[in-house]
Amino acid sequence: GGIGALIHKSGDYVVISEPYEGFPAQKVGLKAGDKILEIGGKSMKDKNSDEVSEILKGQPGVELQIKVVRIGVDDPFVVNVLREEIKIPNIPYFGVLKGDVGYIKLVNFTQNAGAEVKKAFLELKANHELKGVILDLRGNGGGLLNEAVNICNVFVDEKQLIVSTKGKLSSKSQDHLTRTPAVDNEIPLAVLIDRGSASASEIVAGAIQDLDRGVIVGQRSYGKGLVQNVIPLSYNSQVKITVAKYYIPSGRCIQSIDYFHKDENGNSGKVPDSLIAEFKTRNGRVVYDGGGIEPDVTMQPMKLSKIAQTLVTKYLLFDYANLYASKHSSIPPAEEFEITDDIYSDLMAFLKDKNYDYQTSTEESLEKLKASAKKDNNFDVIEQEYEELKAKVLHNKSEDLVTYKDEIKLLLKDEIVARYYYQTGRIVASLNDDPEIAKAIEVLNGNEMYLAILDGSVKPPKVETEAEEDDSEEY
Repeated sequence: GGIGALIHKSGDYVVISEPYEGFPAQKVGLKAGDKILEIGGKSMKDKNSDEVSEILKGQPGVELQIKVVRIGVDDPFVVNVLREEIKIPNIPYFGVLKGDVGYIKLVNFTQNAGAEVKKAFLELKANHELKGVILDLRGNGGGLLNEAVNICNVFVDEKQLIVSTKGKLSSKSQDHLTRTPAVDNEIPLAVLIDRGSASASEIVAGAIQDLDRGVIVGQRSYGKGLVQNVIPLSYNSQVKITVAKYYIPSGRCIQSIDYFHKDENGNSGKVPDSLIAEFKTRNGRVVYDGGGIEPDVTMQPMKLSKIAQTLVTKYLLFDYANLYASKHSSIPPAEEFEITDDIYSDLMAFLKDKNYDYQTSTEESLEKLKASAKKDNNFDVIEQEYEELKAKVLHNKSEDLVTYKDEIKLLLKDEIVARYYYQTGRIVASLNDDPEIAKAIEVLNGNEMYLAILDGSVKPPKVETEAEEDDSEEY
C-alpha cells in the first residue's frame, strides 16, 4: 500500500511532487510542493526520497500521520492518510479531438489493459461519428504480453498472429493469436510511438504496421524484443535470463541491442547494418528488423533548450507553479488555460534571484578547446582570441528567457494545470500543442494519404517539427 503520490528531495526535506487524483494523498488534501516534515512523529529531515518512500509504503488500511508545511500557510499542519493499494489506471484519458478523431492515451500494459482500451473505444464510438482513432503509446515501456494481443484484437480480427516467442527450448516458443472478432477492423487507426515505447508497446505498433491495419507516427521505438524469466538465487538475489525473442507478424524481431556480438571490452552495441534484414507487411510494404519499430510518418522529437532543461531539473517551474496555485483558487479548464504575458512576466520576476546558471553547447565546446589547447601547451597562442570569442558567446539568462519563451510557456502550462487537474489535466492541456497528434489527425482525415501509406503506393514524408539543433536535449 501507499499514499498515491510522487515525491522528490528538495533541500533538507522531501516534498510531494504530484498527488494522483482519486488516491489517498489527494483525497486528504495534500498538494504538490508540500514539504514532509514528519511521519508518525519522526523527523524526515535529511532523509532521501527512497527512505521516505519506504516509510510511506506498507500495509494497506494503516493510517499515517504526516506533518507538512505548505507555501502560503503560516504554520505546519498534520494530515491523517490511510494507505491504500495503489493501482494506476492504464488509460488516464480518452476523448475526441478536432476532426472527429478519437484519442486514447495508454500508459501501462497491466491487467485488463485490453478491456480498458475496448471500453474506451466503444464509448467513443457510441457517442461520436468517429473519422479515425489515435492510440498513444509514447513513453509506454510495456507490460503484459497477453494484454498487447488483447489490445490488437480491438482493431484486428480473430485468429490473426500478433507475436511469436521463439527460444532455444521448444517450451519457450509460442504463437499468440487474436481470439475474438474485432470491435472495428475498418476505422482508420494511427498509433503514436517514441523512443520510450518498448516491449508490449512495440508489439502493438509492430503488429498494426505488419498487418497494414494502421499508420505509425512518431519516432523509432526503443527496440526491446527479449523474453526474460527471473530466477531466484540465494542471499535474496535474482538473475534475469533471456529465454526467447519476440517476432511480429512479418517475421522480424524488434530487438535493437545485439548481445551475441560484443566488442573487445565486452560491450554490446546496436545491431549492425550488415545484419539488418528486410521483411514485408501484408500489403508488401518493406520493413526492417534490428532496431525497434520505424514509424510510417517520422517526426523529430521535441528539443529543449539549455535554459528550459535547467528550469525543469532545478524544479524552478515546479516551485513557481506551487506559488501560483497558492494565490489562485481556480483556473479555466485545462484545454482553455494559457500562460499569458502577465503570468510569464511574473515568472521572470520570480527567477531574478534564483540560481539557474548553465552552459550552452557552444560554451561547453569552448571549455573543451581551452583544455585541449592547454594539454598541447599552445593555449598562450590563442588565449586572446579565446577570450574574445568567449565574451561573444557568453549567454544571457534574461535574453534566453525571451528567446525560448514559447517552449518555457508550454512547460509552465503543464505544471500549473497539474496543480488543479492532475495527470488528466496534463494530457488535456498538451493536446492542442502536440505536433505528432496534429500530424496523426491530418493523416487520418486525409483518407487518400492514409490509404496510400498503407498500400505502399506513396512513401510517407518525414516531417520535422521546429527544434533547436544547438543547446537542446530531447524531451
